[in-house]
Amino acid sequence: MTSTVINLALFKLGWVACVFGAAAGRPGIGAAVIAVAVAVHLARSENRAGEARLLLAAGLIGLVWETLLVSGNVLDYGDGSFQQGLAPYWIVGMWILFATTMNVGMRWLRRSPAVAAIAGAVGGPMSFVAGEKAGAVSFGDPVISLAVIAVGWALLLPLLVSLAQTFEGNAMAAAEGSA
Repeated sequence: MTSTVINLALFKLGWVACVFGAAAGRPGIGAAVIAVAVAVHLARSENRAGEARLLLAAGLIGLVWETLLVSGNVLDYGDGSFQQGLAPYWIVGMWILFATTMNVGMRWLRRSPAVAAIAGAVGGPMSFVAGEKAGAVSFGDPVISLAVIAVGWALLLPLLVSLAQTFEGNAMAAAEGSA
């Protein structure tokens, strides 16, 4: 239980730092908090190599997905991109941060791909609405943007869950959760 609380608290801290840092024009703050959260996560992991592979895969998925959203004018993040047309580094960092929860705090998503898909379809848009309200992102057309995000997360969250199961980076957290 302690691992789950630490994991979800670090995720929430990183999310807040990224969203509000980006909204304030200081996306490096969120990236720094994510770096600390990832370091703590990997230090606590029993299988650091497997967990690192999961985080890397999530970062690559996030880079491609978010860049598609930016290039399709579905989302506009403003600043924080290393190159015009690419997703900003802080949102890619948030994908990595989110992946730290896959084998710990969000392990319950393994119940079934349908559970993960529903959670993605609902939670993805909710997170983006919160980010938009904070000023970190804006929608091209809000209805279309949220629909695209819902469909994307309904597909990508089960993929992340599957990758987490494949890499199985936190056996101790799983044992704690079932005890």
